[in-house]
Amino acid sequence: MKNIVFLMNIKLNDSAGRYTPERSLPYEYSIKSWKRWCDKNDVELFTLENLIVPMDEMAICWQRYYLFDILEANDIDYDQILMVDSDTIVHPECPNFFEMTDHKYTGVHNEGSYDWVLRSIENYSKHIFQGRELKWWNYINGGFQIVNKNHKDLFSAMISLHNNNKENFVYMQDTYHTGTDQTPINFMLQINDIETKILPYEYNMMDMPRKEILNENLTMTRVGWVYHFNCIPNNKDNQATLYWMKRTYEELYEN
Repeated sequence: MKNIVFLMNIKLNDSAGRYTPERSLPYEYSIKSWKRWCDKNDVELFTLENLIVPMDEMAICWQRYYLFDILEANDIDYDQILMVDSDTIVHPECPNFFEMTDHKYTGVHNEGSYDWVLRSIENYSKHIFQGRELKWWNYINGGFQIVNKNHKDLFSAMISLHNNNKENFVYMQDTYHTGTDQTPINFMLQINDIETKILPYEYNMMDMPRKEILNENLTMTRVGWVYHFNCIPNNKDNQATLYWMKRTYEELYEN
């Protein structure tokens, strides 16, 4: 059984909304970098290119929780799976993080805007999770999650949670702008008492502009392993993401 890296590369033509054709242009650099890393580490890359259900029934991010059904439908056996966002680049010398999990649910603490994180927790608690509290210091970013077969029931519960609260989730996203699945999966990990492992920031370096390491010197490539190109300001039509991901890939893999 191999370990798997799982990415979504859904191309849509929602010209009036969030998912314009330009949104997916940088993803080719993510996929190429992960393919190179997988080949080096005897890991299999799986890229999902089609929606499981129509987007008006379920946001794209939520559809990754069909992960185990997708792999089984494709007759893919596996040990552990990394679900990673397609706006990431992995360094070619990145250590094999699958060897660091202790076979637990593994992620990276969301080192980004704590105002956003705390507002998201507060509003999801109030409107979805009946006032439950969440330990924000254990809150992981959804863009890097390592799972295994022990987490199949959790993912089924996530799909049920979504389907039973579909209108509430749309209301939450439109009203409070506090994300899609990321805060719910953090609540579900705590509610279901899932044993977790937290890797250092180097394995999911989110919100890099705020930390002043996304710059023309590509400082982030000297201090970590997985670069998550989110929260980039002035990012019209995802052009800034495209610029930085292309530059980073070419620096690491072609120079």
